[in-house]
Amino acid sequence: MRVFVTGASGFIGSAVVAELIASGHQVLGLARSEAGARALEAAGAQVHRGLLENLESLKRGAASSDGVIHLAFNHDFSRYVQNCEDDRRAIDAIGSTLVGSERAFLATGGIATIAAGRAATEEDSSAPSTLVPRAASEEAVLAFAARGVNASVVRLPQVHDRDKHGLVTIAIEAARAKGVSAYIGDGQNRWPAAHVTDVARLYRLALERAERGAKWHAVAEEGVAMRDIAEAIGRRLGVRTASIAPEAAGDHFGWLAAFANVDMRASSVLTQERLGWRPIGPGMIADLEPVRVLEGS
Repeated sequence: MRVFVTGASGFIGSAVVAELIASGHQVLGLARSEAGARALEAAGAQVHRGLLENLESLKRGAASSDGVIHLAFNHDFSRYVQNCEDDRRAIDAIGSTLVGSERAFLATGGIATIAAGRAATEEDSSAPSTLVPRAASEEAVLAFAARGVNASVVRLPQVHDRDKHGLVTIAIEAARAKGVSAYIGDGQNRWPAAHVTDVARLYRLALERAERGAKWHAVAEEGVAMRDIAEAIGRRLGVRTASIAPEAAGDHFGWLAAFANVDMRASSVLTQERLGWRPIGPGMIADLEPVRVLEGS
């Protein structure tokens, strides 16, 4: 299959490109920079020059491929709501190109489901984008599924490896700047997580299945407690760990305070059953722990 991948040179995208190529697919990767183009060529992908904001470029990439994986997203959180609406427009452009075909379209969303007091499942509806802006992406792609496009969405947790950790990366930066790794209250709110290589494999499996209207959970760990995350960050940086009051969260975390006390547990039981996906990568805490150099090495 020839797959058009947006965000192809990014953290998750580069892992998806490698997974697709290793599985025998051809990749056409969107690149906005010379560095991104070189990285894609080195990985064995073809390059499609363009910007996420250039909707005609997105349409051309989708039109020349057998399937699409949309991963690109502007992570400038100073304009978060606008970025979510821009992503809706990008999905609309790609989806409009695929109407009337059997080509698969896999878009990306977040864990923004309504499941108070339990782990969210794939069958739960997302909160509306008026409440959770990131849900705009899921709304857009599922609207195309309702029109007959083989469109589905991957809901991402905190995706990590040894160097990057999703939103937890911002908590690490805050701990480094403040000299303390903080959690709010008792720190028992939990965030789901998955290693980037497991996430890449899920994207490939979901694309190959092409199940219209499916909502896939790329979740390896249903919920990692924020206190455990803060303590691992403390060990990594060599700083103390402390609880802070909710009213102090803004000063410590900045914009991350809006998420830092939210419980976002999510299950991937249905995803694993339907795709045969079994996460095998390291857990979030293992990837946060400091590197230990063996004596004599």
